[in-house]
Amino acid sequence: MMAAMSTPKGAALVTGGARRIGAAIARALAQDGYDIALHYRTSAESAEGIAEEIEGLGRRCRLFRCDLDRHEEMTGLIPGVREHFPRLNVLINNASIFEPGTLAGTGRDLFERHFNINFKAPFFLTQAFAEGCEHGQIINILDTRVSRSDQHHAAYTLSKKALLELTRMAARELGPAIRVNGVSPGMILPPPGGVVDELERRSAGLPLKRIGDTANLVAAVRFLLENPFITGECIYVDGGEHL
Repeated sequence: MMAAMSTPKGAALVTGGARRIGAAIARALAQDGYDIALHYRTSAESAEGIAEEIEGLGRRCRLFRCDLDRHEEMTGLIPGVREHFPRLNVLINNASIFEPGTLAGTGRDLFERHFNINFKAPFFLTQAFAEGCEHGQIINILDTRVSRSDQHHAAYTLSKKALLELTRMAARELGPAIRVNGVSPGMILPPPGGVVDELERRSAGLPLKRIGDTANLVAAVRFLLENPFITGECIYVDGGEHL
């Protein structure tokens, strides 16, 4: 049975919201009173399942399919969302790809895919969000790798480092109307195709000596959304890995 619908806090666009971290954030924001614009590229079935869960919480949810690697599609996403959610006031730049490749082993296609999806899309979505919203908040999902140089994932790491700098730059330019922050997760979920056992083995080298949970990352997102005196910040949710 669908829960009774109350007045929303606004609406949140979550990119890559059909699976993994994005889905966890979308559910949490719906629980907190936001209507959800759920972006996905290929995970239509998963997206529909998340939408049903959100509507069961008494919140509106609409699905937006978009290939962030295609500039003409990506630039239409925010205007399309605002047609259905005029009160859009939160943008979660979560969608990303994570593929291996050293500096020497990274070709043009691999490089451009990472920068198009992990950096270029958040850049222009941030721009469009700021143009269309009088006030709001942006949270960029980064990676603990921004604190070091991972030569085995060169394009990925560089794209996330660029996104960290965008977070700081946008916070300076868009304040006070819009706050911009980042969250850098560490060993929370294995990469697609990976196994939890490998994370647990590697976590022995962390100060906290354990892997995390999506709930830990969601708590950081909620903290940033609720604290009105924080902008330009990056919270590491990584068990101390960045140290």
